[in-house]
Amino acid sequence: IPSEVGLLSNLRELYLSDNQLTGSIPSEVGLISFLWELQLYNNQLTGSIPSEVGLLSYLRELYLSDNQLTGSIPSEVGLLSELTFLYLDNNQ
Repeated sequence: IPSEVGLLSNLRELYLSDNQLTGSIPSEVGLISFLWELQLYNNQLTGSIPSEVGLLSYLRELYLSDNQLTGSIPSEVGLLSELTFLYLDNNQ
């Protein structure tokens, strides 16, 4: 996922599931300030969940299942007051 994804400031929904994507989730994802839904499940993403996800104050659904993500869930995820669906299963 290129860091330039952060330039999509008016994006509401981002669906990139089931694409065999590799690499990490860029911290710039936190710049997509109006994002409601982020679906990145069933890829081969590695690394940790960037703490910048906590900047997505409108985020309602976050799907990161079935990747190779490691580390702890960032505490900033707890700040997402609109979040109603959180799927992190089947990672490392």
